[in-house]
Amino acid sequence: MSAIVAVDSKRKLIQPNAEHRYVVTPADLPLACPMPDMYLWNSHPRVYLAIESTGWAKCPYCGAEYSLEKAPA
Repeated sequence: MSAIVAVDSKRKLIQPNAEHRYVVTPADLPLACPMPDMYLWNSHPRVYLAIESTGWAKCPYCGAEYSLEKAPA
């Protein structure tokens, strides 16, 4: 089952907390859960996650795990 739940005029919006692992890129920083491409109405308050130093972060609200993909050299 796809986590994509709607398409607006600019982007596909995904359901928050539908998955527990996400890979993000430096373009996604600063990292916040839920992410901007997620619906917010049925999620938790936005929380910013420090991922830059370790390359990994876990949301204290929903338990989603984020891994930072390295930028190509």
